[in-house]
Amino acid sequence: MVDRRFPSLSSIRAFEAAARLGSFTKAGQELGTSAASVSYHVRQLEAQIGVALFRRHPHRVDLTEPGAVVAREAIDAFAGLRASFVRAADMDEARLSLTALPTFGTSWLTPRLGRFRARHAEISLDLDLSAVAEDLGAGRFDAAIRNGHGRWTGLRSTWLMPSLFMPLCVPALKEAAAGLGDPRRPIEVPLLGRPDWWSLWYRALGFAEGPPPASFGTSLANEHMDVAAALAGHGIAIASPILFRGEIDAGRLVPAHDMVASDGRAFWLAYPVARQRSRKIASFRDWLSDEAAEACAAGADFIRRAVAPQAA
Repeated sequence: MVDRRFPSLSSIRAFEAAARLGSFTKAGQELGTSAASVSYHVRQLEAQIGVALFRRHPHRVDLTEPGAVVAREAIDAFAGLRASFVRAADMDEARLSLTALPTFGTSWLTPRLGRFRARHAEISLDLDLSAVAEDLGAGRFDAAIRNGHGRWTGLRSTWLMPSLFMPLCVPALKEAAAGLGDPRRPIEVPLLGRPDWWSLWYRALGFAEGPPPASFGTSLANEHMDVAAALAGHGIAIASPILFRGEIDAGRLVPAHDMVASDGRAFWLAYPVARQRSRKIASFRDWLSDEAAEACAAGADFIRRAVAPQAA
């Protein structure tokens, strides 16, 4: 009596490969197994359907007439599946989904993305800005721009640029910021930005303590918002002279003090190890590395002068 249950996919796959290649040995090589394993799965299939699909000879196999009928259908079905996988891969390669830190994405990356599109018009890019380290294994994002030391489990990381901090203000506030170098001296201009970054900067100057809470003005969520407030003349922002070099070069911002501090971290492009052969990720990585190298070359003086203070 014929078993009406649907045959196992392993058996069907073994039969399709053997029928297409005309050999159990070649089928085993394609499937990464042995000829004996292929023969076993084919026999399981024959036993289940109650039909001989191959005639076995000492050194070769031939399809029976029923086997040839099944082979045509199976080969066509697997060819269709393979083609659908190729189409799916092509669709995936045509769109890159990236998550980046808000300040890096807003102030540095976004103004440059037109150059990426000019070089790779075949790739559409979706950019999400978030301070959260998204799980790249979840499938929502292909890659991320993160800040840290470049060591994340399951990810490949490409170094982009160092993480630096220095006080920036509009030229009109430069004179009022003259006493900035000593946190014990009151200044008329409010400080903008994260207190821990200011403390790090003052440690680079040799002070154990950072500025008192009364020194700070409006508290904003991100570095680029602090810089926007500084550009409006609302205070002195602690920010990256590399990410905001455009504002410095244009004269809209000036260093309120010459000291540049580093926290020892850097910006990295990170992506799953499983995606390291992706063409779209490789294309974006190569382009982004070129852009970052140009930014580092232009900001070489800031990088050279950067001081990484000892931990408090």
